[in-house]
Amino acid sequence: MNKRFEIRHPEKLKNQSIPMAKKPSWIKVKAPLSEGYRETRKLVKQSNLKTICEEASCPNIGDCWSRGHATFLIMGDICTRGCAFCNVKTGMPLKLDFLEPERIGLSVQKMNLRHVVITSVDRDDLPDGGAQQYVKTIEAIKKLSPSTTIEILTPDFLKCDADVIFPILNAEPDVFNHNLETVPSLYPVVRPGARYFTSLRLLSRVKEANQSIFTKSGIMVGMGETRIEVSQLMDDLRAANVDFLTIGQYLQPTPRHFPVKEFVLPETFEHYKKLALGKGFLLVSSTPLTRSSFHADDDFELLKDARRKALNAQKKVNKKSL
Repeated sequence: MNKRFEIRHPEKLKNQSIPMAKKPSWIKVKAPLSEGYRETRKLVKQSNLKTICEEASCPNIGDCWSRGHATFLIMGDICTRGCAFCNVKTGMPLKLDFLEPERIGLSVQKMNLRHVVITSVDRDDLPDGGAQQYVKTIEAIKKLSPSTTIEILTPDFLKCDADVIFPILNAEPDVFNHNLETVPSLYPVVRPGARYFTSLRLLSRVKEANQSIFTKSGIMVGMGETRIEVSQLMDDLRAANVDFLTIGQYLQPTPRHFPVKEFVLPETFEHYKKLALGKGFLLVSSTPLTRSSFHADDDFELLKDARRKALNAQKKVNKKSL
């Protein structure tokens, strides 16, 4: 393994075993056994594609795949970061597959998706952080499945020139998502390779460049954060003009990952939703099993409707002020 990309978090590096807390009843999910699940799995394997659903051990894989919805993972399944919460492998990634964008475009066409989510590992080994691979993937989907709306969930491009995101924005994805993951006080232990304000600035620059693109971010709770910290994070995201916030329960993937500090009650998630909506987000998804791309197709329709209502309300206010 290249020393530049060794896993930095001590719990992972030493492979220490941390007991995994028993999940409460509201976290339980059904086993993925449906015919729709099997069909999606078959297509993903036949097309030689990766999904974050599998790589990150998402608890919603049965639900999403049964509906023919998968979140495609581009640029391989090896990440150059070693976040303490994440189940994706860490190390030196392989070279980019230049046929990957076309394969994803064909799969989106074959699955007849109305909305697709594209994400990736961090690629700090690439000068542009993989930005051009996002561009090519968006272009391939638009060519082969022009009616499909596109949501991207990107890394932070921390080690790149700030301008690398502009070609992505010029390709015009419908939603630009980048997750803060947690509150700033936990970054040194949970997300040591990232910088909180770099992530915020990325989201802010997207809106500055193109107001028509929806912006989105998500966090996990139950890692030791306080309610005051979550509220401040919401304020930070609103200052960056982020439209959509997702909040879900952190689940420890394996005994060597960061431990769950608390299973947050469903009523607390509802409190966070009301708080966030009061701060001006167009849409908030806040439940224990919420994940960034869970029901993203339905949420996109809700986002468009919320924007229309907000614009109409603003027009009425402007008319009254004349």
